[in-house]
This record gives sequence, C-alpha cells and structure tokens, in this order.
Amino acid sequence: MIEVRNLAKRFRLPTRGGRTPLARDPRDHDGWFHAVRDVHFHCGPGEVLGLLGPNGAGKTTTLRLLSTALKPDAGSIHANGADLLADPLYARRHIGFLSGSTGLYGRLTARENIEYFGRLHGMTPARLQRRCDELFDLLQMHQFAHKRADQLSTGMKQRCSIARTVVHEPQIVILDEPTTGLDVMSAKVLLDFIASYKAMGVPLIFSTHHLHEVEKLCDRVCIINHGRTVFHGGMDQLRLQGGSADLYDAFVGIVNREP
Repeated sequence: MIEVRNLAKRFRLPTRGGRTPLARDPRDHDGWFHAVRDVHFHCGPGEVLGLLGPNGAGKTTTLRLLSTALKPDAGSIHANGADLLADPLYARRHIGFLSGSTGLYGRLTARENIEYFGRLHGMTPARLQRRCDELFDLLQMHQFAHKRADQLSTGMKQRCSIARTVVHEPQIVILDEPTTGLDVMSAKVLLDFIASYKAMGVPLIFSTHHLHEVEKLCDRVCIINHGRTVFHGGMDQLRLQGGSADLYDAFVGIVNREP
C-alpha cells in the first residue's frame, strides 16, 4: 500500500538581469515554479493506478518524489506503514522506479546490466541467477540476453530497463510512461508484465498518455492538472464525473472543467 497526501514541490525560476521573467504558467509566481501543488492518491495491494494528465501537468515530478529522487516541500508519502520521507533508504530498497531517463551501460550485455544492478541491491549470486531467469522469461528477453545494450532496439532496451527496475523484487513498482515509443509487440510484452504484477498483489503505478492501456489494466486513476489532483477514483467514477462513457471524452471533460 502506498498513500500520498498533499504533495508539493517548487523550483526556483531563472532570472534575467536580476529580474524574474513574466509568468507564462499559472504555477509561476513569487519567483518560483510550483510543479506540484497538491497531489494525493493511494494504491493498494494488487491494484494498478494510472497517473494521467496533460503534458507538463506534474506527473513525472510526482513520480520522482515517490522514488525519493526529489525531496518534496510539503506533504507525506507512506508505504506499507513506513514514512518514505523520513526513511528514503527504505524507499530505495522496496520501490522499483523506472524513469524516462533510466539508462543502461552500453558496453554490458542485457544480462550483465541486470546482474550489475542486482549486485548493487546486495542480492546473493543464487538469488540473482534465479531472478534473472524469471525476468528473462517474463519479458521475453532470452533472444538478446547476451547482446550489448548499445546494440539493442528501443523495445529491447525498455524491457532491459524494466528488468533492472524490478530485479530486487520490490514491494511497489512505479513506471513513468513505460510504453512510449514502442512498437505494438514490445508494448504488449510490457502491458502483460504489468498485469502479472497485479496478479502477484504488488501495487503498481504507471503514467501514460495511452488511455486504452488505462482501460485495459487500471483499477484506479489519478488525474493531475496544473500540479493538482483533479480526480482520483475508479473507472466508472471517471466516466460519471467526466460526463461520457468514452474514456477519452471523460478525461478531457475533467481536465477542461478545471479553472
């Protein structure tokens, strides 16, 4: 279980000649850009939460706060009873986080990359070998296991990045737009992977712009707009509040309703 309450994060705006440029975004004021202003949601065991919102809404910043890559200015994050802001090492041990910039070492093979990150997590050789075999089956990676990362296709690299994200068997998984730029077959492998974690009872949060993925996998949705949670609930509630049975129209209805 992960629960987020009243999360906020701001960044100092750059100055020109000692003066702050005129505000171009409703979140620009007092010399700060308030990327996240009031985000709240929760995701329970075996649930998949879809994090949605327009470009620049604050989704990626929110996920980086959950991973402890950034420290919030306000709010709380609790996972399985632990305060992640007070104990960020707990978060890094128990959360698997895939960001849009998660990288691989190009000169290492796919398997060597995953083994390297497993060793960083302190995994024993026997456990690491078993885990790699599981992930290579689950993500269909055996055919390129011994291929260098800098020779992999985009889809292969993404599968490898996800495998390194979950090699330590985290209790919570967070994925930032995992299927962006992938072909249909690679995207299906990753969506099946998400479904498998749901079946294992692991809370999983992923951001996406593809609402068909949300409809297929998600139990709950959180929509962020201008740094604030403007909707948090189930799919039926989303359609009801959005005023349409069509998920795309319902999403647009909720976002456009915000001032």
